Amino acid sequence: MKGFKFMRRMGNLRSRDEASAESGAAGLQDKETAGAGESRVFQPVTKSRRRRRSWLLASTGLVLLTTFLVGAEKRHVTANTVTYYKVLVNGEEIGNLDQQADLNKLFEDKRREYQLKYPDSVMVLQTGGITTEAQRAYKPEVDSEATLDKLDGMLKAYAVGVQLAVDGEPLGIVKDQETATAVLQAVKEHYAPQTAAASGGKLKKTAAKAGAAIPAAKDQVESVKIREEVNIIPVKADPNKVLSVEEAVKVLTEGREAPLRYSVQEGDTVSAIASRFNINQAEIFRNNPEVKELSLQIGDTLQLTVPQPDLTVVTVEQVTEEVVTEPEVIIRKSDQLPAGKRKVVRPGQTGLKTMQYRLTKENGQVVQEEWLGQSVVKAALPEVVYSGTKVVGEGTGMFAWPVSGAMISSSYGERWGRAHKGVDLVSGNRTIKAADAGTVSFAGVQSGYGNVVIVDHNNGYVTYYGHLSRISVSAGQKLGQGSQIGIMGSTGRSTGTHLHFEIRKNGTAINPMKYLK
Repeated sequence: MKGFKFMRRMGNLRSRDEASAESGAAGLQDKETAGAGESRVFQPVTKSRRRRRSWLLASTGLVLLTTFLVGAEKRHVTANTVTYYKVLVNGEEIGNLDQQADLNKLFEDKRREYQLKYPDSVMVLQTGGITTEAQRAYKPEVDSEATLDKLDGMLKAYAVGVQLAVDGEPLGIVKDQETATAVLQAVKEHYAPQTAAASGGKLKKTAAKAGAAIPAAKDQVESVKIREEVNIIPVKADPNKVLSVEEAVKVLTEGREAPLRYSVQEGDTVSAIASRFNINQAEIFRNNPEVKELSLQIGDTLQLTVPQPDLTVVTVEQVTEEVVTEPEVIIRKSDQLPAGKRKVVRPGQTGLKTMQYRLTKENGQVVQEEWLGQSVVKAALPEVVYSGTKVVGEGTGMFAWPVSGAMISSSYGERWGRAHKGVDLVSGNRTIKAADAGTVSFAGVQSGYGNVVIVDHNNGYVTYYGHLSRISVSAGQKLGQGSQIGIMGSTGRSTGTHLHFEIRKNGTAINPMKYLK
């Protein structure tokens, strides 16, 4: 319509120009006629000249119209040319977006979604390889929703964590450094307090049975440390494999099953070994067909398959226990009583003393026991007995230390995972003496004991002296308290030079510490 009006205006203009031209031409003729006397002659305007002039005017109008139309079209295209964003994943185009902000919002929503799904992990969205390129085009076809949906299905995330490793062997992945530190501390606490409590519990049971050793409330842990060097390495992890503190502690303390060659120790039984390693006895017999419960000897090697923790927690503890001491029996001669007859004229009273030990344990199992000493809490009141005669070789019922300057290397009873019928004594003085007067009932070699001397004290008590390197007495020989009977050694089933000392009453082994002063 605008072009039509323009053409009409141009037509009107041309008509006015032509009329003016014709009027001018007529006037010119008049002037020329009037001036006929002059020599110059004017020619009239021809039709061809008029046509050329009209053509020129029309062309000019057409050019102006074209210019106008082209400019209008350019303005229209410019107004409808917009910026959009091409989305590429690893260089491959997957779609277009209207706004860059849509992509950033998708990233943030996806991060939040993963974090809500795995609240115990620090989640990182993997956006590497995702790029955008700004583009401009006239009315481009952009489907942002489809592009975002497609990209949403491609986005993955990983958990930031730290890996616990020993000698390059991964043990587990946890959330962060703080969590790793908490796990290692919990592994230590898994053994330290529990072993102390377990020791006390066993001692109480032993005391209840024997009426002797009662744990005191003075136990303390000197040190707790992990033997291996644990490396903590930052890693990217599958969030499903990131362990909580409780899960990591369980993995590190339960361990993995692996072969183990176990050397039988003094006091071991198949049932005790099975209990210690949490396996059944049938499995021990199946893996060791030559082993018999009654023939198990110190130093025998057993093939076991047991869970072995990846970490070794070494604890050093001081353990104090109270031991009820038996009263000394004082025998006085009396010619008023027949030979061999006795009469108690004053009953004795038991006393109380404390025993101190230092225990070194690995993952709760005692690997070293050190006797630190003893102290008397309450002295026992001696029992006074009248005896009709003094019989040579008859004991008093009160026992002296069989070796001077003795230290205990292994104590009595089913404690700390072992059964022991006596005490093992070590000393720089290797001379062994009779703990009480009596008669030698055996002097020679016995299985397990090596060179052993057995003394019958003729009052229901019998003492054993095992692992001697040399025997100084013979069977039937009568001894006084303190008489030399041999030299300390390491014969039989022994792991080092020491004296194995037992006291048996009416055939039953009892705690020597109840009697030794």
